[in-house]
Amino acid sequence: MIKIYSWNVNGIRAVMNKNLFVPFMEAEQPDILCLQETKAQPEQIDIPLDGYEAVFYSAVKKGYSGTAVLSKEKPLQTVFGFPEHIIKGLNVSGDVYGDPNLEGRVIAAEFEKFWLVTVYTPNAKDDLSRIPLRHKQWDPAFLAYCKELEKQKPVVFCGDLNVAHTEDDLANPKPNRGKKGFTDEERSGFQNFLDAGFVDTLRMFKQGNGYYTWWSHFAKARDRNVGWRIDYFLVSEALKGKVKDAAIHAQVFGSDHCPISVTLDI
Repeated sequence: MIKIYSWNVNGIRAVMNKNLFVPFMEAEQPDILCLQETKAQPEQIDIPLDGYEAVFYSAVKKGYSGTAVLSKEKPLQTVFGFPEHIIKGLNVSGDVYGDPNLEGRVIAAEFEKFWLVTVYTPNAKDDLSRIPLRHKQWDPAFLAYCKELEKQKPVVFCGDLNVAHTEDDLANPKPNRGKKGFTDEERSGFQNFLDAGFVDTLRMFKQGNGYYTWWSHFAKARDRNVGWRIDYFLVSEALKGKVKDAAIHAQVFGSDHCPISVTLDI
């Protein structure tokens, strides 16, 4: 069995300063941990890594974005960002906010039996000004990349996808319809993953609403579980039968997101 976790930490240094990262690692003992929104350069990240191989992919802009993979088993290889032919083919060139290819948003790690990809998907922004990037460039590029890796080995991908797929994935769907994270464009981008054969692992085990991974800091939203599910584990169809559990760890604090996990018999 292998247990893989994903967590948007909203600043790894902040979680460390709250003394919440080490207790999480000690309690959960992940075989692999994927992090998003690390908001730090590698030299600024002082976390105990005993027993783990660690790969950090930081944004060029300091204190922004960033991803990481920590694993007990050393990956066969790690790849940062999209391949150049996908960037050029889908014109993933960025917008007024910058070039997402320079923001440390994607790491692919190859293991013996699968590719693991972690992603921190660009936020559409309150005024939806990044919807064109998401809809026309980023989401198609990410799907194309995962399908390309899948030609070699089955793929597990995880991270903050910055979208609630269905009305069951957020507490208040009606007032949020058409707003960032719940636009038709973002939701169709997620649906394209499923249509391409990837499986939303949590929905193999749990149906309905109430399963959220992010909560606003306002109005005690987390206490009341008024949240959104925007963090996911998806797997290739070939791995579906090997998924033994998928979970949301809402009891783990330190970020406005909570960790999620998938357990594979592989």
